[in-house]
Amino acid sequence: MNTPLPSLFVSHGSPMIALEPGEAGAFMQRLGPAIDATFGRPKAIVTVSAHTAARVPVVLAALRHEAIYDFGGFDPKLRTLRYDAPGDPALAARMLKLLHAAGIDAQSVDQGGLDHGAWTALRFIYPDADIPVVPLAFVPDESPAAQFRLGEALRPLTGEGVLVVGSGSITHNLRRVFANGLRPREDQPEAADNAAFRHWIAERGKARDWDALFAYRTKAPHAVEMHPTDEHLLPWYVAAGAGGREAVPLRIHDSATMGSLGMDAYAFGPGAGELADAIAQTEPQPA
Repeated sequence: MNTPLPSLFVSHGSPMIALEPGEAGAFMQRLGPAIDATFGRPKAIVTVSAHTAARVPVVLAALRHEAIYDFGGFDPKLRTLRYDAPGDPALAARMLKLLHAAGIDAQSVDQGGLDHGAWTALRFIYPDADIPVVPLAFVPDESPAAQFRLGEALRPLTGEGVLVVGSGSITHNLRRVFANGLRPREDQPEAADNAAFRHWIAERGKARDWDALFAYRTKAPHAVEMHPTDEHLLPWYVAAGAGGREAVPLRIHDSATMGSLGMDAYAFGPGAGELADAIAQTEPQPA
């Protein structure tokens, strides 16, 4: 592999994406084949999801991972879906060394499991669950800049055939999304403030304006409304760090659903442009 794998951020939005893929799910179904065709099949996947958090970064070094149903009140069919993937204890040990070398007080546990932010995305990207996965729990109380440093520590893995995937949601105010019940209309027009926030992230990314991006809660329009708590955006910064400060974050998918749920995806690193081009070639053509 000559070019390091891009690191990725994908928006899973809510658990219902597993049953109602929408535009974002359809994009993720094209994403895995585009990665394989451009860079070769990843040797392993590191996931950083909004729903796996700890007081210090924790590497989950189990031999096997199964889907965790860490939600309630949604369609019971979700609990019939499975994603059972092998783990990679050797990669977990490598990750722990990289984190310690970067001065990050990380730990490792011989436990496993993929929260719904991880398995709903992976179920679309690599549905056969045949690539080893190592989840990394992040610290949601730490700043975007600290999350970026966490990703930077993992950056060497991208040159070793490891795909780093952050999963969250580019906007995530579920109180607003589900204000009228758990089955809002997917085709609601996008709210103006939701669009403005998504646009700001994309534009500041193009400019590599890391200072603004790290301070998004005071710099971005409607930031606190879009993220009452920011655990769903923080994996974006981990993935960005794995791509490197000098690389331009590229939005490789742009959509919103239910009026107020941004579903954008990003690629980071020197290979992001190649991946974007490959994905563009797979986009459905208008009739």
